[in-house]
Formats: sequence, structure tokens, C-alpha cells
Amino acid sequence: MSDIETIDIAVIGAGLGGAAAAALLINAGFSVHSFEQAPEFTRLGAGIHIGPNVMKIFREIGLEDKLSAIGAHPDHWFSRDGRSGDYLSRIELGDFALREYGAPYITIHRGDMHAEQIDALPQDSLHFDHRLTDLEERENDVLLTFANGRQVAARLVIGADGINSMIREKLLGVEKPRFSGWIGHRALVDMTKLRATGLEYERCVKWWWEQSRHIMAYATKSDGSEYYYVTGVPVDGWTHEASFVDSSREEMEAIFGDNAHPMVRGLIEATTEVTKWPFWNRDPMSLWSRGRLCLLGDACHPMRPHMAQGACMAIEDAAILTRCLTQTGLSDYRSAFRVYENTRRDRATKVQTISNANTWLKQPEDPAWVYAYDPIHAPLAD
Repeated sequence: MSDIETIDIAVIGAGLGGAAAAALLINAGFSVHSFEQAPEFTRLGAGIHIGPNVMKIFREIGLEDKLSAIGAHPDHWFSRDGRSGDYLSRIELGDFALREYGAPYITIHRGDMHAEQIDALPQDSLHFDHRLTDLEERENDVLLTFANGRQVAARLVIGADGINSMIREKLLGVEKPRFSGWIGHRALVDMTKLRATGLEYERCVKWWWEQSRHIMAYATKSDGSEYYYVTGVPVDGWTHEASFVDSSREEMEAIFGDNAHPMVRGLIEATTEVTKWPFWNRDPMSLWSRGRLCLLGDACHPMRPHMAQGACMAIEDAAILTRCLTQTGLSDYRSAFRVYENTRRDRATKVQTISNANTWLKQPEDPAWVYAYDPIHAPLAD
């Protein structure tokens, strides 16, 4: 007897998009296994925004209330001038989001959210320390080979394996992501120092400078005990081999400190550890699936984080893909993949384009096309 296991659906990657896909597909009655290259779960990353569009999906998985209890609930997204402090826009969230968009808008630590997503999965279907090294498309399945020697035959494979996706390479060939010309600093701040400024820090505020340089600052816990920021800074290049490098308060002061508003200076002075990350890009893809392979999230449409919708788009992908497969069943997966791509392509590309332009909510505008969208009930394209 062969020692190769046979499963219905393999989700490659158990990040935010992959974990959402697995949970939704399992809820829909499919047999699903997730394979994650990391050796174990760790509380990675820092802050993340989850809009009402995606809280509706977490409602479906049964996580909306848990995440709402952990995360912060900003009343507004404020945009302010980094020097004068003048308000450029005040976008209503909070109770307005609940009423108008049908779900809360939260800001939360990515690791706290991811932990809840991982806990929600059946642990016997979640496999850490499984780095995909090869796949072979066969007549009735896809043979997956992992670095630990394990082999699995899956009827369908969903690539939720990020911007350096191996599934994407199989579909489109090897192509390195392109440096976007932007870096971001990520930092958690010392709340004692921040409070000592005596200034009232808003729960969600984006400070803007020339050339769209910015600092996006927000609370990540419901009790306001954790405050985080991420920057966007245009630079000439990224020469480091590592995925990120350490930065410093001095570097933050050099970039943003000149004539900065007192609240910005307070934010920089309260910075403890700060790291610096490159933002990578790919062009909108010509192909989201082929045969039994299908992509979602950053594997498919990576974007700069300036709309705070990158993870949200991956989770929306997961919801639409699940609905498509539920409608067709596994046997007609080709139709499911076609409807999925037709439903998702324009929206994901629009968000990718606006994220890369970095104009989102800088001026007063109506964000309902993003936040009021309901991936659980939105019409599917033909």
C-alpha cells in the first residue's frame, strides 16, 4: 500500500489568508488540510486593520466577537498634516461603521488575530514545519512533496503562500518580486512615555508629509494599552539580504522630526524597538489558477500596506473562493476557479492600485465601496 496520503484540498500557507480559507472551507463541509512552513505558531508582526468587510467573514467563522473584544475600535480614521497637525480628513468609523457598513472596524495586533484563527482550526488538519519543495500535477490530483520528506496527494491546491509563493512560480515561472521604492518602519511604543507627553493620542491617525511620506499610528488593544505605528518612506533602493533590519529612533527623527508636530515628536520619543521593512510589488497577474492549482492573497495580488487592506483582500478571496467551490462542488473546480477570479479580479486590482498610489482617506471621501462590501452575500460573477 502506498504511504502517500490522499486529501481533497491542500491549503499551502497558514497565514491570515490561508487560515481563513481553511476555516471557511471546513465550515462548508470540505475535507481540508493546511501546510505551513514555519516550525510552529509565533506571534509575528505588529498592528493590522480589519474593516467591516472582513469582520463579516469572521462572523461566519465564529471569530467576530472574540476579535472585537481583543482589538481597539477607533471612532475615526484621521488624516493630519505631520507638521501643522491640521486635519486633512475625518472618516467616521466606530458606531457609524456598525450602522452603515454592518460590522465593526477594529485595529489589532496581527499575532493576536492570527492566534485566534489558528485556534479555530481542527488541530489534526494543521501541519507546521511543512515547507513545500515540489509539486507534480497529475491526472486526478497534485502530488505535493515537503522538505521533511512527507508526500500528499491533493485533489485541489490553494496557494496562500505569500509574495514568494511557490505555487505562483509553478503557474507563471520564477520571477522575483520588484522593490516598490518604499520602505516601512514598524514600532510598538512605550505607553508610559506616550502618556507622559500629556497629549491625547487618537486611536487611528495617519500623519502625512510631502511625497506621501507618512506615519500611521493606532491602538492595537481594546484597553488602549498597546500603540503601534508603521511608516511609508520613498527610498532609492533596498540592499539588505534580510527580510527586515533594525532601525532606530535617530533614523525616525532624521526622516520625520524636522518641524514635526509635538504629537509626532512624542511618538518618536516613545519609540523603543523599531524595524525597517522593504515593500515589494508585483504587477496584477494574468492568471489566478491553472488546472487544480489556485492562488489567493499576496501570492496573487501583493500590495503596499497603505490602504490597510492587504490581509483583508486575502480573507475576502478566501470567502469568495469557498462560495464558488460550494456552488460547484470539487468535481467542477474549473468553473469555481473561473467564477472566483472573475468575481475578485477588478476589486483586488483596484485596491492594489490605490494602495500603491497611497492616497486612501488622505482627503474626505466615502469608503463604503470597501467597507460596506459583504463577501458572504455579494453577487458572484459568471
